[in-house]
Amino acid sequence: MDLFKRLIPWLLSAGLVAFLVTLPLGTQSQLVLGLVLIAALLAVWRVWRGANQRMMMMSIGTLLVLRYLYWRATSTLPSMSDMADFIPGMILFAAELFCIGMLFISLFVVASPLERAPARRLSDEELPTVDVFIPTYNEDVHLLSATLAAARALDYPADKLKVYLLDDGGTDQKCTQDNVIEAAAARRRRAELMSLCADLGATYLTRQKNLSAKAGNLNNGLAHSTGELVVVFDADHAPVQEFLRETVGHFREDPRLFLVQTPHFFLNPDPVEKNLSTWLRMPSENEMFYSVIQRGLDRWNAAFFCGSAAVLRRAALVEAGGFSGVSITEDCETALELHSRGWNSRYVDRPMIAGLQPETFASFIGQRSRWCRGMMQILLLKTPLLKRGLSLPQRVCYLSSALFWAFPFPRLTFLVAPLLFIFFDLKIFIANGQEFVAYAVTYLIANMILQNYLYGRVRWPWVSELYEYIQSFYLAPAMLSVLLNPKKPSFNVTEKGVTTNRDFLSSLATPYFVSFAVLVIAMAFAGWRYATQTLDNDLLVVVCIWNAINLALAAVSLGVVSERSERRRNQRLAVHRTGRLDLPGGSLAVHIQDASTTGARVKLLTPGVDLPAGEGLLVGRLHVETLDGQSVTGGIPVAVRRTIAEPDSLAVGLQYLKPAPHHYTIIAELMYGQGKPLSDFWNLRRAGKGVLRGTLMFLRMSLGQTIRGLQFGWLAMNRTETAAAEPPASPPRGAEGGGKVAAFKTVEG
Repeated sequence: MDLFKRLIPWLLSAGLVAFLVTLPLGTQSQLVLGLVLIAALLAVWRVWRGANQRMMMMSIGTLLVLRYLYWRATSTLPSMSDMADFIPGMILFAAELFCIGMLFISLFVVASPLERAPARRLSDEELPTVDVFIPTYNEDVHLLSATLAAARALDYPADKLKVYLLDDGGTDQKCTQDNVIEAAAARRRRAELMSLCADLGATYLTRQKNLSAKAGNLNNGLAHSTGELVVVFDADHAPVQEFLRETVGHFREDPRLFLVQTPHFFLNPDPVEKNLSTWLRMPSENEMFYSVIQRGLDRWNAAFFCGSAAVLRRAALVEAGGFSGVSITEDCETALELHSRGWNSRYVDRPMIAGLQPETFASFIGQRSRWCRGMMQILLLKTPLLKRGLSLPQRVCYLSSALFWAFPFPRLTFLVAPLLFIFFDLKIFIANGQEFVAYAVTYLIANMILQNYLYGRVRWPWVSELYEYIQSFYLAPAMLSVLLNPKKPSFNVTEKGVTTNRDFLSSLATPYFVSFAVLVIAMAFAGWRYATQTLDNDLLVVVCIWNAINLALAAVSLGVVSERSERRRNQRLAVHRTGRLDLPGGSLAVHIQDASTTGARVKLLTPGVDLPAGEGLLVGRLHVETLDGQSVTGGIPVAVRRTIAEPDSLAVGLQYLKPAPHHYTIIAELMYGQGKPLSDFWNLRRAGKGVLRGTLMFLRMSLGQTIRGLQFGWLAMNRTETAAAEPPASPPRGAEGGGKVAAFKTVEG
């Protein structure tokens, strides 16, 4: 009886929703209802400040979506008597069903994102032992030096912290392979990294064979270490000093906790942000996942391991047999296995590592292809919805995370669908223009408002659609390959640290130019049809608007594959520290404005000083004041590369000269001594845009990128040499030391 009483409100609510969804209305009445519900959405967003605002927004949006879905299923599907219309019509309907299903799943996931309180700071005596794993395969030694130095500098008792470099590029298999040149390179790498680890106080570890890719490498680390907790940092993910202090306390609060995951923060733009010049203005693409979705997953105890910037409990890993390696996304798969065994996870929404993203469009697609194939493997081989041991919310959350990567299917379907009507007059969507506006347009507007409400601070309008569009051409075949053979994909390391010394057209650009050309021809053909026919012109106008949206996405994609030069190999981080610059003529107090692993920019605090720069290099040492302000570090050898006159002083660009391992300890402390610079930059770009403003901005961008993309295409067609990324530039002349030494001088007046 008690159960029946509890079910009564739910049954009544379901009955009311069913009545409202199936209520027969004329087209005009439906349009009025749609506009009223859109107005209600805006009113609740802007006026309602109650605790249930989020639920009200979702409820109103859901009602409009369900009315559209009911109308779509009962009134718009083509007849089976005409298979030419019926088959593509059902494919389009299936794509819409997928999107609506993913919408409802995502609403469940982010219904109440968790604002997790910080864990209690543990005393040194309470702290558990920790092993830090830094898996590497082919990363540059300077990149590894910075990451190792930052890991060794973590604020943690030295007797409870051990750092391991897990080198899969120097395995016995690599060092004894048949290719003599590559075998010699692997042996040199092993020797160089062993020496680096010895200098920095880390432990070098490799293995016999490269089995099970990253998962096998991590499991080899488990077999040779003993710490209670295991921390994983990718080779390009350097942690701030307080990383462990902010995370390990959670394991004391929950003895069944297996994971504390933190967000991935990047020092450089991805190819979309770089090539569209949005890096400093637009929220990064990954912020939607890390700032909203992971917090939503955390509410349902489903936040998962993201491969790096995470702390894991050894006992849980040992119970599960180590890191899982069935799929090529060992991180999410490992979390799935441990959640199914009753272990818990937490997500700490604070950036505490600084990493690198793929610099070129080709490497970006390669990375996303691996993610897509890996998540499809999990979907097929692990079947989260049926996984024993998971709670129902966890099943839904893992289904959402894996099924998301099937987006190429609906995205390409929505690209092709209007072309079928424009070119072949296929009636795959049976509706007139008025019905389309009353049902479809109001649903789409409500959906955009709801998405903007949920993700507006971390995702601008149309940006999700752009990222899906640019990935779909290459992820669709990747997804299909997994569907045909789920066990076939192999792990590929994402290339990082690439520099390009000139603009060039991506080698993957062809599908985007072809798609753009087809969409332009479709618009012209539709215009001709409108001028010469009298039937279906209202529907033709609607389809043209649909095609125009696709054309705007295609236009911006031309800019994405038109690669801008990026000569800076190591990205800068604003640090705002004080220090001292020693030069042959004396010492100068400086404010260090930003720093990277290869150089720094400082501002002289002494007015009236002039420094020569260029061929006559000034060589000196940069000392950094410690965070407590009590002393300065040993100096880093530097050369003055350039000077920049500022209104009140002089700014100086410095380049490190052959930094030794102990210099990287100073560099790591300078860059990662505190997490505030990361948080400041993280929050700097969180400036949302409304639906209207964001749409207008995207349309302006599409016009500009069309011109830019066509210019790149024209130059590529007329260029005799292959447009390709250049290898990293060699150090500037004089940067190896020994440049001409000159004293600085004080400028009178």
